[in-house]
Amino acid sequence: MRIDLPAPASALAIGAHPDDIEFECGATLAKWAAASATVHLLVCTDGSKGTWDAEADTDALTTLRQAEQHEAARRLGITGEVRFLGAEDGELDHTVARRGALSRIIRELRPEVVLGHDPWRRWRIHPDHRAAGLLTADAVVAARDPHYHREHGIAHHRPSALLLFECEEPDHLEAVEQSHLDAKVSALLAHESQFETTMEIDANDDGAQAQAFRRRILSEARDHGRRGGVRYAEAFRLIDPAS
Repeated sequence: MRIDLPAPASALAIGAHPDDIEFECGATLAKWAAASATVHLLVCTDGSKGTWDAEADTDALTTLRQAEQHEAARRLGITGEVRFLGAEDGELDHTVARRGALSRIIRELRPEVVLGHDPWRRWRIHPDHRAAGLLTADAVVAARDPHYHREHGIAHHRPSALLLFECEEPDHLEAVEQSHLDAKVSALLAHESQFETTMEIDANDDGAQAQAFRRRILSEARDHGRRGGVRYAEAFRLIDPAS
């Protein structure tokens, strides 16, 4: 088990939906941002299906979720860009056109490290997570090689590392501190539209459910940390983009 990359100068985290990035690598991004890294976020879908309310105004929800994502980035201390690919929630497709869009963003932002969903996790049922992971891996390959997507007119760029989150067999930990986890929890709580669906927090919560959610996040970080003998961590599969 490897522990800690050198703090990168820049990083790009790619998530399927608003809040996916914070759940899976929020503390790591907060750590790097505190070390003066320029951290960027890319959200692939509009999050318009992220509610159990059958009568919800999904256009309004999309607008709200973008605002929540910007606020979450602020709470993580992120100073880079927050971008949205704009695919409809639940309909992210793994196509050459989508790969081109992601590889263009990688070439534009030139991150040292890219983070994204592990598309090879078994029995994953959400199509957007699978598609986002495959697109991320494919876009890293396309961005690094000069003869892919020459229509971009942008110099190719090869990140030094690809970190996959949600993986079944992690081989890399990013050790994090309590302050980074506090930032992660705060960022997740910026996604108020998701309290019911992903955090088990009632809109009228008196604080008890939010505290239970915080304990859940700390418990997960402790479990990951035990893999490498550190107090708290987030877990990844480390991929060499040259492979």
